Amino acid sequence: MIPKSHPRYESLMTREKIVEGVKKGITSTQGLIAQGRGEAFDYLLGEKTTPDALHAEKVAAAMLLLAKTPVISVNGNVAALVPEEIIGLSEAVNAPLEANLFYRTEDRVNKIIKHLHSLGAKNMRTKTDALIPGIEHERAKVDSSGIFSADVVLVPLEDGDRCKALVDMGKTVIAIDLNPLSRTAQCAQVTIVDNVVRAIPNMTRFADELGRSDKDELEKLIKGFDNRKNLAKAIDDIFKHLASCK
Repeated sequence: MIPKSHPRYESLMTREKIVEGVKKGITSTQGLIAQGRGEAFDYLLGEKTTPDALHAEKVAAAMLLLAKTPVISVNGNVAALVPEEIIGLSEAVNAPLEANLFYRTEDRVNKIIKHLHSLGAKNMRTKTDALIPGIEHERAKVDSSGIFSADVVLVPLEDGDRCKALVDMGKTVIAIDLNPLSRTAQCAQVTIVDNVVRAIPNMTRFADELGRSDKDELEKLIKGFDNRKNLAKAIDDIFKHLASCK
């Protein structure tokens, strides 16, 4: 048992959720490595949501609200770390959830689906009757009425080649990635450089707030966003935090 007084309590509890996800069969062992890499970048950001990341989360919420056929992709780490939160965002923006895995097995996909259903998820895409062009083998499988036909896709913790493949299909991709230099971050139209455990609740809150806004307001918010500048600011945020640690 990790005491709440431990200075690394939140970080250690996040690790435990990933380990538990592996035990349950919803998270791959490679997900442990991905979690560690992301945690390292979170240190560089000061383990907080920066104003720039918060703005990107607001823009992302607006995009999902305006989308005609939005879909939220869920991998093993997301299912382990923020299952209830991702369900809440799905409901807030009326976007179905779809399990989409890098290290894909049907057993793990089914366990993620069952896990989300057990927590109250009702809006899900569960078929595997289409393929993402340009992606090889099992990783390409998606639902024809889900990711394959979506106009906006939220991909928390996605790999770079699939992110690019989705963009090449003409989709607007929103990524959550703590590494602003990754292929995914560089490829997506909106990159949220933040920890998924903070980003998803923030997006849900913004979706609730923006749900009362008219279409013109949402479009103005999106039009003013530049992901190149957003990524440059994220790198600046890292430098600023490192400078403050001297």
